[in-house]
Amino acid sequence: MKQISLLLCCALTSLTTFAQNDFLWRFPTDSAIYSTPVVSGAHVYFGSSDTYLYAVTKSAGKLNWKFKTNGKVNSSVASTEKSVMFTSTDGNIYSVDKTNGNLVWNFKTGGEQRYDLWDYYLSSPVVFNNVVYFGSGDSSIYALDAVNGKKLWQYKTNGIVHASPVVKDSTVFIGSYDGWFYALNAKNGSLRWKFKTVGDAYFPKGEIQKAAIIHKNTIFFGSRDFNIYALDLSTGTGKWNMKERGSWVIATPHFYNDNLYFGTSDTHRFYCMNAESGEIKWTLPLNMRVYGTASSIGNQVFFGSFNGKIYFVNSETGKINSTFQTPESKKLYAGLFDANDHIRKDVDLYGKDYLITEKKILALGSILSDPVSENNILYFGDTNGYFYALKLQ
Repeated sequence: MKQISLLLCCALTSLTTFAQNDFLWRFPTDSAIYSTPVVSGAHVYFGSSDTYLYAVTKSAGKLNWKFKTNGKVNSSVASTEKSVMFTSTDGNIYSVDKTNGNLVWNFKTGGEQRYDLWDYYLSSPVVFNNVVYFGSGDSSIYALDAVNGKKLWQYKTNGIVHASPVVKDSTVFIGSYDGWFYALNAKNGSLRWKFKTVGDAYFPKGEIQKAAIIHKNTIFFGSRDFNIYALDLSTGTGKWNMKERGSWVIATPHFYNDNLYFGTSDTHRFYCMNAESGEIKWTLPLNMRVYGTASSIGNQVFFGSFNGKIYFVNSETGKINSTFQTPESKKLYAGLFDANDHIRKDVDLYGKDYLITEKKILALGSILSDPVSENNILYFGDTNGYFYALKLQ
C-alpha cells in the first residue's frame, strides 16, 4: 500500500490541468457555497451563505430568480415537479416554486446552531412519497407534508442533526452529532433501530456530520471518531468498520463498481475500498481535506478538496488523470503550499492562529460542494462564492 501511495504522489508533477477558459461560465454570489447543486430541467439550483437560494440557467449561467432567507442556505435542495425545498440557518425549511421563486410554504423548527468551525453543512431535505424529511440544529428529525408543510412527526435526538437523511423501504436513515445513527419508521417516526459509533479518546461522541449511502442491504457512513462504518440495513448490526487514525471521515462515501470512494479530513487521503469486505484497494495522498462526496463518469472518479482543486482519478488504479484549480487557488496557493505540493512548514493548521489559517484556506476557493455532472458538464460551488459549470475533457 505504501508503494502505491508513493507512486501516486510522484505522479502529481505530470498532470493534465484544465485551463481557465475550460469552464463554460462562472456565476458569482456574495458568500461561500457549501450546498450541492441540483440540476432539474433547464436550471441548476444551489444555495449560498449570502442567504439566497439561486436558480440559474445551466446553459449560460444566467439568473432566473433568487429567493431570500434570513440565514445561510448551506443545504442542498429537494426537487419535485413544481417546487424545491431547502433549509436555512434561520431555522426554517422553505418550499419555493421552481418557475418563479415564489414562496409556497415555510416551516419553522426549534432553531439552528453551529457545532463548531468545521460544521459547514445543513441537513438537506429528501422527499419520499410526498413527505419531506430533514434534520435540524434543534436536535430533531422532521417529517412534513411536502404539499403544505404541515408537520407529520418529529423525532428528538441528543445532538445537532446536520446530516441529510436517506430513505429506503419506508425507513429514514440519519446520523446525529450525538454519535448515534438512527433508523426510523418513515410513516410515524418510531425507532426501528439505532447504532452507537465507537468513539475515540479525543472525540468520544463519534459525531456523524454528513449523509450515509445505501447499497443493497448495507448502509455506509463516516464519523468524527475516525471510523467509516458498514451496517446491516435491516438490523443496524455492524458488518465492518475501518479506523482512519488521526482523521475524521466527514465525506459521504460514493459507491461505484463494487467499491467505496471517499476522502478524509486531517490525514489528507482519498480511499478506494471494497464495499463488501472493507478491503483497501488503494489510497491517494493529498495535501488537504476532502469533505465533499465524490462522483464518477466512465472509469473516472472526481472530487473536490479544500485546496481549491477538483481531482479526476482513475477508479481502478487511483492515478490522477487531471485536475481543475480555481483561479483564486492558483493566485494564493504558494502562500500555503511549497514547491513539492506539501503544506508549508510555517503553516500550522491547528495552532493558536487556526482561525486565520482557516480563512486563508477557504480563500483558495475550497470545494466543499459535491460536484454534480450532467451531459459532460460539471457543476459545483466554492468558498469564494463562485458557482461553476465546467466542461469535462
